[in-house]
Amino acid sequence: MKKKLLAMLLAVLMLTALMAGCQQEPAESEEGTRTFTVGFDAEFPPYGYIDDNGDYDGFDLALAAEVCDRLGWELELQAIVWDSKDAELESGNIDCIWNGFTKSPDREDDYTWSVPYVDNSQVIVVRDDSGIASLADLAGKTVMVQAGSSALSALEGEDCAELTATFGELLEVADYNAGFMELENGTIDALAMDIGVANYQIATRGGGYTILDESIATEVYCVGFLLGNTELMYTVQGVLLEMAEDGTMLEIAEQYVDRGLVIDSLCLID
Repeated sequence: MKKKLLAMLLAVLMLTALMAGCQQEPAESEEGTRTFTVGFDAEFPPYGYIDDNGDYDGFDLALAAEVCDRLGWELELQAIVWDSKDAELESGNIDCIWNGFTKSPDREDDYTWSVPYVDNSQVIVVRDDSGIASLADLAGKTVMVQAGSSALSALEGEDCAELTATFGELLEVADYNAGFMELENGTIDALAMDIGVANYQIATRGGGYTILDESIATEVYCVGFLLGNTELMYTVQGVLLEMAEDGTMLEIAEQYVDRGLVIDSLCLID
């Protein structure tokens, strides 16, 4: 049934793409090949990060590379400061934001979104020896979150207002590598983040940390395009749906399981 629904969705989306107006397309290189510039956070594994060889890697970047291969485009990876992502997109420096980008209620009308491809939860990470076992135990504690992240939006939102009011302090950090250093040093008590990133960080650091059972929000990852740029979105989305249908998305995902990616979190595969 899921595959039939996927095929129907693909057909509808391809038809809509043909009817869409002519919006901005990826830039054309000197050789005449379309260049597709993906903006991403290089400190957000397993979706985008710098590997042991100093190269950019990640599940989302691998998906983007496959999309470009199928379309005959040249992929350009542009690491950005996450808090500046809107300026990068609006200026035309990047064609999309593709790196664990949450379609949260406060962002829904700010971008042209692809269909969701990952179910995501926002969680709290603490040290094993912290004595913190529940969200209630965060009362009076110092909690840190990445600037401009969906976890920050969740904690500042109405649904988490009561919880956040109990914190001793809510601090922002540029990236989660720095956040984990603060947690390890004991200068903060907890980190709020995406569950996929939390799984990766804990696995690569050899344990010593716990994800609280209670999540602070459940959301989805999509690819975000400049508001109104439906033609580019439908082009990329159509290929993503094809990749889900022919099994390529699952094959790519399996390469990142040992880096914290949870297969069951993918929306577009069985």
